[in-house]
Amino acid sequence: MCAEFRNTYAPDMEDQVAEAEHDEVATDDEVVTRTRSSRTDEFWAEVRVDPIEIALPGGVGYTLRAYRMSSEVAPPTPPSRSDDESDEFEAASAAVARRRLASDEDDRDEVDDTDADEADLDDEDLDDEDEDLEEGEDVNEDDEDAEPEQEVPVFLARKGKLFLFHSPEALVEFVKSDAEHDLRQIDTWDTLVERITAEDIVPLEEDTYELDLVVENLRGGPDAWDAPLILRAGEIARDLSYALRIDPVLVALSPGTPLDQLDEALRAAEQGGFTGMLARRRLRKIPAQQSSLAWRTIIGKISAAVDWRD
Repeated sequence: MCAEFRNTYAPDMEDQVAEAEHDEVATDDEVVTRTRSSRTDEFWAEVRVDPIEIALPGGVGYTLRAYRMSSEVAPPTPPSRSDDESDEFEAASAAVARRRLASDEDDRDEVDDTDADEADLDDEDLDDEDEDLEEGEDVNEDDEDAEPEQEVPVFLARKGKLFLFHSPEALVEFVKSDAEHDLRQIDTWDTLVERITAEDIVPLEEDTYELDLVVENLRGGPDAWDAPLILRAGEIARDLSYALRIDPVLVALSPGTPLDQLDEALRAAEQGGFTGMLARRRLRKIPAQQSSLAWRTIIGKISAAVDWRD
C-alpha cells in the first residue's frame, strides 16, 4: 500500500517541488533585478543624475533628479502667476538658498554677523566712511543684484509639473523621446539618453521617498516618529518645491518654520547622547496633530504637481 501510495502521488509531488523551485528562482530573479550592478553605479556616477522613487497616496512612481550649480542651468519655469505670488516665491527661494549655503553652524554665524553689520549701518556711518563706500559702491550694487551661486535640484519636469512613471520601461521610453523637460539642459544629458536602460532604474535607499506614510506616522506622536522617513520626506519636498516652484511648500519648510524645527529636532535626536536627549524632549513638545495636518497639505500640493505619464 505504501509503494502504491508513493507511485500514485509521486508525479504530483514532483510537480509541486518543481513549481516551488521555479518560484524560488523567480523570486531570486526579482531580487537581482532590483539590485544595482557595478555598471549601473558607474553610469549614474558618470552622468551625475540619479533615479528616484516617490510613493504618493495616488501611487508609486519613478523619475530622475540631478544637482547642478545655479549658474549652469536655467531657473525653473513655473506656470503664470501674479506679481504677489512671484514675490512670495522669491522670498522663500532666498530662504532656501541661505539654508543650502549655511551648511554648518560657522556658516550660519557668518551670515548672521553679516546681516547684523548691514543692519547697524546708518547715515552717520555712511558720512564717516563716505570715501570708502563711494569706491565700492558699484561692487556692492552688483552684489545685491546677483543671487548667490548654489547647487540646485533639476528634475524630469516641465513648467511646474513633475513627470512620474509607474515602470522603469516607461521612464526610459520617455527619456529617449523628443519630449521637452528641464533635464535636457544638463551637460551629460546626451550621454544619459544614449546609454540608459530599464535595468538602470534602481533607486538607492536614500533616493526612495515614502510620502504616503508620513502623515500616518506623524499622527502616532513623538515616540512613534520615524526620523529617516520624515527627514527624507523633507528633503524631497524642499527639492520639488524649489524645482517646481510650489510656493506654499517652499514657505512651509523654510528655515525657522515649525516643520523645519521638527526636522532639526529629529536630526539631533538621531545623534544620541546628551544632545539627543534634549532633542527628544523638544520633540515631545511638538504637536503631532498640527504637524500631520501641515504635512498632509504639503503632500497634497506635491501630488497636484505630478503628471503621470504612463
